[in-house]
Amino acid sequence: MGGIRVGFDYGKIGLKVGIEIHQQLKTTHKLFCACKPELSMKEPEILFFRRLRPTQSELGQIDPAALFEFQRGRGIIYEADHETSCLVEMDEEPPHSLNEEAVNICLAAATMMKAKPVDEIHVMRKTVIDGSNTTGFQRTAIIALNGEIDVDGKKVPIQIICLEEDAARKTGEEGELIHYRIDRLGIPLIEVATAPVINSPEEAGKVALTIGRILRATGKVKRGLGTIRQDLNVSISDGNLIEIKGCQELELLLKVVEYEVQRQLTLIEIRESLRKRSAKKEEIKEDFIDVSSIFKETKSRVIKNALDRGGRVFAVKLPKFAGLLGTEIEPGVRLGTEMADRAVFWGRVGGIFHTDELPGYGITMEEASQLKRLLKCSEGDSTVFVADKPEKAVDALKAVVERAREAFDGVPSETRGPKPDGTTRYERPRPGVARMYPETDVPPVPVAGEKLQRLEEFSLELPEQKIKRLMKQYILNRKLADQVINSDYADLFEEIAQETKVTPSVIASILTETMKGLRREGLAVDKLTDEQIKGAFKLIDEGTTAKESLPEILTWLTQHEGAGLKQAVESLGLKAISTSELEAIVDKVIKKNIDLVRKRGTDSHGPLMGMVMAEVRGKADAKTVSQIIKEKLEKIAREK
Repeated sequence: MGGIRVGFDYGKIGLKVGIEIHQQLKTTHKLFCACKPELSMKEPEILFFRRLRPTQSELGQIDPAALFEFQRGRGIIYEADHETSCLVEMDEEPPHSLNEEAVNICLAAATMMKAKPVDEIHVMRKTVIDGSNTTGFQRTAIIALNGEIDVDGKKVPIQIICLEEDAARKTGEEGELIHYRIDRLGIPLIEVATAPVINSPEEAGKVALTIGRILRATGKVKRGLGTIRQDLNVSISDGNLIEIKGCQELELLLKVVEYEVQRQLTLIEIRESLRKRSAKKEEIKEDFIDVSSIFKETKSRVIKNALDRGGRVFAVKLPKFAGLLGTEIEPGVRLGTEMADRAVFWGRVGGIFHTDELPGYGITMEEASQLKRLLKCSEGDSTVFVADKPEKAVDALKAVVERAREAFDGVPSETRGPKPDGTTRYERPRPGVARMYPETDVPPVPVAGEKLQRLEEFSLELPEQKIKRLMKQYILNRKLADQVINSDYADLFEEIAQETKVTPSVIASILTETMKGLRREGLAVDKLTDEQIKGAFKLIDEGTTAKESLPEILTWLTQHEGAGLKQAVESLGLKAISTSELEAIVDKVIKKNIDLVRKRGTDSHGPLMGMVMAEVRGKADAKTVSQIIKEKLEKIAREK
């Protein structure tokens, strides 16, 4: 049971995936005010404190996700500055009119996805009290319904297209306080949600890519990490619907789906194991025992530190769970890990211990044996214990008991968040229907025929049409044209190609393959402005530097925020050398390797090319170097 699995038959297990794409729009101002839709580089000028509380819906219900956040008992400190925030973001002033530019961008995208615009746009409030919105809710509006996209010949329904405000960005946590910067709050977002008809991780990736292409085709979406987010709804036949929020990278999306399938299948196996053991949900009780006396002389640093701070060790028995807590349900994630995630969230503790992993962590076999005797455990039972303040330890163990009871049902329905390796962690319960209610401060917006006719001001060139045009207009092969369209730089590519004499294939390669490589190295390429990137290509056009120097220049700029291009060239020593200087270097290399030249003649071109390029290091164009070497070798051959 458990372990790494490969080769799922996704059709047999009934995999269904729905995707929600959230993309920031490139507008002149925020969704409900005139503030700049940008992240601030300034120090915060304003700080204010809030503690958000859930409210009942019109039917007297409270959303479980909101209740969950409230029970965590956290306060929020908001940071703001006057350029990117105003009284609207601070919830001290009603929202202004809905941003018409943002509405039009959404309508343009809806047209390309064959979705039917609503007759009238009504803004709704969606309860969110994790601190990411000062109001305790997010404003959202339905723009269009019932569209479709084509993905490899399959029609994928687009259920809904919405316009909503982005959330504040978290800047840190300290104890029970969480810090948010509200510069991002209110930036317009388009949300595109598919039906749950996706049947494999690969198909999920293709659907997300197709929607991303269409959104970029409007020419009005932002680019870079943090401007796009993919949420997934994943289920299998005998499992449950799991919401996974916040996948920012397309490559990660495939892993997330694959690992979620593995997780659900293993949780189903754990449920079957409990049934075979004749385990009963009602046997899992909230009988929390103070076992601190066992650890008076413990060598476990975690437990000793907790006791020294006045904490206690509390334990609970999980009948017939022996061996199950150590079962791997995702790579590096065990059932015990899921229980620990719940304990950390609900109990605000550092983690849990369980007997499936003992002896270990400084806890001896004798201490583990005493623990089992004190809790009257049989051979098939497991024990979970927590060292912290009594109230925290008890809250943590309540969460553990709840998660243990859920194991009898297989897969609990919940909201999870992705980790960098594609595995996920528990975030909160799934929201209920009680979280949505009308926004009374923003009047409805009619979507009349005149508004739809004005969509002509947007580029409605579909991605496949644009690929064919790029291939023809700029003499790109299919692979490069695809890469340009799939990147964040499709519009910038055309600007550079039209404003410089740099070969379009070189521009395309640097904007796609080079940028992707730099990003994989951990460089913040998304911080590079269009003007910086465009300026770097103009340096080549002017002959200031060679195209081979661009990766180094771009790398340097990511590491020196705000620096100029000339400063980069000078600091790196990449200023282009003259033809006479280059010829002198070629002559020197040939002289040093004259035996090779005499032996191989013109065939020595390749090795000489490598030696010269290593010496000029981005200060000369490869084509020019090649031509000079070729001429020198031909001259030597004639003189023989």
